[in-house]
Amino acid sequence: MHQPLVAISTDVRQFDNYTWHAAPQQYLEAAITGAGVFPVLVPSFGDRLDFDELLLSVDGVMVTGSKSNVHPSLYGGDASEANGPYDPARDATTLPLIRRAIERGVPLLAICRGIQELNVALGGTLGTEIQEREGSLDHRAPVSDKQDERFAIHQTISIKPDSCLAGVFGAGDIKVNSLHRQAIDRLGSKLQVEAVATDGTVEAVSVRDARAFAVGVQWHPEYWVKSDSNSVKIFRAFGDAVRLHAAAKAGARAAAE
Repeated sequence: MHQPLVAISTDVRQFDNYTWHAAPQQYLEAAITGAGVFPVLVPSFGDRLDFDELLLSVDGVMVTGSKSNVHPSLYGGDASEANGPYDPARDATTLPLIRRAIERGVPLLAICRGIQELNVALGGTLGTEIQEREGSLDHRAPVSDKQDERFAIHQTISIKPDSCLAGVFGAGDIKVNSLHRQAIDRLGSKLQVEAVATDGTVEAVSVRDARAFAVGVQWHPEYWVKSDSNSVKIFRAFGDAVRLHAAAKAGARAAAE
C-alpha cells in the first residue's frame, strides 16, 4: 500500500542525560493504522528548519497532543508556573509550520495541544484551568494509574450542522474522550467552530475556506483508533485528504513533464 508522508510534531524532553525530540506512539500508530500514512517526525528546531522545503516533501501535517501547554506569551496570557509546563522549542516549530501548511494547502490535523496551537497560530487566545470557570465541566482526565480509564470515552459533544466534521461524523451528538485543562477562548481568525461540549467549550474547529482538510479537535481519537468507530473516522478523513493532495501533486508533476 502506498503511504504518503505526513509530518508529525515532536516534544522536546530531557531524560537519560539526553535531549530528545519525540512523539507518543499512539499518534504514530493512529497515523499508520487509521490514516494509512507514513509518519515522519519533525524535530523542534524552530526557524532553523525550512518549512517550505518540508511541505514540498510531505502530503500532510499532524500536530499531536502533549502534557506541555502553549506558552502564554504567544497570546498575551499569564506565563505562570501554574499554567505550565511549557515547551518553547515546540511552539517555535509548530506555529509557523501550521501557518505555512494552511497557506500551501497541505492537509492538517491538530489534536489536543494541537488545536490550541492552531488557534494561537491564527491569532486566537486560550483559557487556562477552565474547570474553575463558573458553569464549566471538569474536562481533566480522571485520576487513575490505568491509561484506559484516563482516556475513557465519556463526554458528549455536539457536531454543528453543515460543518466539515458533519461530513465525517454526521451532525448531532457523539461521545469522545476530551481531557484538558486549557481550551480555546477567543477564536483565531479564519477559524470556525465545528463542535462544542455541553458547557459550550469549543471541542473542534476548522479553517474557513481552506484549500485542503484543516481541522483541530480537542479530544484524543488516537487512543481508541483501533476499536472506536468515531475515533477512526477522523483519521480516515485526514488520510483521504492526504492521498488526494499527493495525487494532485503527482498529476501536476506529470503535466509539467
